[in-house]
Amino acid sequence: MSEPASVVSAAPPTIRAEKWTKKKILQAIVIYPLLLLTTCVTLGPFLWLLATALKTGDNVYAYPPQFIPNPITFQNFIDVFHIMPLWTYIGNTVYMTAMGVGLNLMLCTVTAYPLARLRFPGRNAIFFTMVSTMILPNAAGMIVNFLTIQSLGLYNTMLGVVLPSAISIFNVFLLRQAFITVPNDMDHSARIDGASEFRIFAQIIVPMIRPAIATVVIFDFMAFWNSLIWPVIVLDDRAHYPLGPALKYLNSTLAYNFPYIAAGTIISVIPIVLIFLVLQKQFINGMVGAVKG
Repeated sequence: MSEPASVVSAAPPTIRAEKWTKKKILQAIVIYPLLLLTTCVTLGPFLWLLATALKTGDNVYAYPPQFIPNPITFQNFIDVFHIMPLWTYIGNTVYMTAMGVGLNLMLCTVTAYPLARLRFPGRNAIFFTMVSTMILPNAAGMIVNFLTIQSLGLYNTMLGVVLPSAISIFNVFLLRQAFITVPNDMDHSARIDGASEFRIFAQIIVPMIRPAIATVVIFDFMAFWNSLIWPVIVLDDRAHYPLGPALKYLNSTLAYNFPYIAAGTIISVIPIVLIFLVLQKQFINGMVGAVKG
């Protein structure tokens, strides 16, 4: 009589497992097509741009539209470097982006650290005042920034392009939230051992918020790399232009040959894709840590 009892007792978990498996299959049938549709909608413009960059000039406006180029050519990517000094513009963009990301990372970390780890009067008031400025549009301070850059003698210089964006309130907020998640025992133990505040900041706390730092790097890299309006205002010499204004100039001069414009745009997007692929794991962890904080 013991064997039938064991069979009966084992039956309900099996039934529950089968129901759970069917539920997962039904969820997969519904969710995966939706995810595939969302992916197609999101990547659609980029794939169309890539397809256009691989087309010859005589089949771009063919009807019906060709989503797969026939024939495929890479000559457009080569011709863009002959039409305009693209390497010069790429060098200007790399220089501007490196300077902007470096300054932003340094200034935002030293601003966020005391707002998160140190106790002093008015700390919360200072933080909330800084965060409240995020509601102001960037264009509101453009005239003031331009007059400041002129008074400092930084007009038509790369430092004049970078300086107004050398610190971001959003990055300060993100790093402050990451600093808060670090246990207080870490810096307390270091102070007992005689470590200075700067050493605690640089060697103990900052290495523990690498995901948040990677997130800041990605956001700043995208912002400076795609900068368009402000460099045109500050830079008077086109030879100093970064990629964004240079491609806009290419668009105005070669509107009749869209494959060249598409090829130049693809070239400008490649570094952003690479930096995100390298730091995507840290980026996700940084955003999760910021939300938890």
